[in-house]
Amino acid sequence: MNRAETGQKGEAAAAKYYLDRGCRLLAHDYRTRMGELDLVLEEGQTIVICEVKTRSAGSWGRPAEAVDAAKRRRLILAAERFLQQTGNLERTVRFDVAEVRPLETGGWQVHCIQSAFAVS
Repeated sequence: MNRAETGQKGEAAAAKYYLDRGCRLLAHDYRTRMGELDLVLEEGQTIVICEVKTRSAGSWGRPAEAVDAAKRRRLILAAERFLQQTGNLERTVRFDVAEVRPLETGGWQVHCIQSAFAVS
């Protein structure tokens, strides 16, 4: 499986994780000139922006470490654009990071870091 396929499968696993917990998927791979939002979900009255980081078996380090300050700024700008376009500027927003890794037995392990960072 190549890197793009691994990423797509990881995003699908993360989306299933949220859907199984009662969230509603609003957008997947939402693209703007500021950046891309992997998953945009609704959990009650909260809009959840989830950055999915998928790593193949044997990778070192935590996937969430790849969400550095520059990536957070791009996510915030893209989220602002999404909220403007969808009329959701007044909603509460939470930024999560989902770390996804393949299991040796098949399937995927999803570790969700809720409120991984805040808008400052």
